[in-house]
Amino acid sequence: MKSKEEIAVESFRSGLNCAQSVVAAYADEMNFNRNLALSISCGFGGGMGRLQETCGAATGAYMIFGISTCKKYTDYKERKEVTYAAIQEFSEKFRAIQGTLNCRELIKVDLKTEEGHRILKEKNLSETVCEKCIQDAIRITEEILNS
Repeated sequence: MKSKEEIAVESFRSGLNCAQSVVAAYADEMNFNRNLALSISCGFGGGMGRLQETCGAATGAYMIFGISTCKKYTDYKERKEVTYAAIQEFSEKFRAIQGTLNCRELIKVDLKTEEGHRILKEKNLSETVCEKCIQDAIRITEEILNS
C-alpha cells in the first residue's frame, strides 16, 4: 500500500498541482468526493492561481484540516476554531522546515513568465522544491491529525 507522500508525489507528477496533490492523498482515507475536491483545489496551485503567494501544498493541507474537523465536530464555531489552530500549527512547522510559506520565495522564479517556466524545468525545481514541499506538507499534516 502506498503512503500518502507517495500518492501525493505521483499525483503531482501526473499533472495535478501541488494543492490538488495533497488533497488527493487523503480522498480515500477521509472518504470524500475526490473529483469535487480536485475541482475545489484546482485554483490553489502555484501559490494560489500562480500568484505565488501561499504555497499550494500548504493550502491543500489547510483544506484537509477543514475536511477533518467537519467530520469530527458538528458545532460550526468549534470546527472553525479547531481548523484555525491546526492551520496555525501547520504554518509554524512548515516555515521551520522551508523558511517560508511563500511560493515565490520557495522556488525563486516567476511562474507567470516563459523564462520562469524555462528555469523551473532546467533546474528541475518541480522535483527538488515543489515535491519536497508536498512531502513536508503531508508529514506535518499527518503529525497534526494524529496528535
